[in-house]
Amino acid sequence: MTNRKQKIVGKSTQMSLFDLLIEAREEKAAAAPGRLNIAVRMAQAAKGAIRNAPKSREVIAEEMSELTGETVTVSQINNWTADSHPHRMPGEMIPAFCIACGDNGMIEVQAEAAGVFTLPGPDALRAEIQKLEEQTKNLHREKHKRVLLLREIEK
Repeated sequence: MTNRKQKIVGKSTQMSLFDLLIEAREEKAAAAPGRLNIAVRMAQAAKGAIRNAPKSREVIAEEMSELTGETVTVSQINNWTADSHPHRMPGEMIPAFCIACGDNGMIEVQAEAAGVFTLPGPDALRAEIQKLEEQTKNLHREKHKRVLLLREIEK
């Protein structure tokens, strides 16, 4: 009796078992209640921003006050970042906080939860330039296809 070996050819469009498991886990997480409750991550980002800032809480509060036109006190910053305090930083204060601390962590947490990514100004411009270059290449390819088609038609 001959022993036949079947050649198994994987299609490039076929997902691996690992990919299927990851997709299933992501779908389950996407449907979970409370999946966008980012309070803990926001608090961690705020604390990390203050800890890593080269400024005191007093200076951060002063800069936030100047940026927002509203009075921001050290006591408010302490309350917003305290685990034991129920109040959190209002959303309209987050950009000023990020600028004052020099840390975009809180905005990045929000963006990630919404399914988008943030880039600092120069990186965003580099990404936009790259996108334009890709569009230019695609246009050149399309133009080349049409030139070839025109040549075929004229023969």
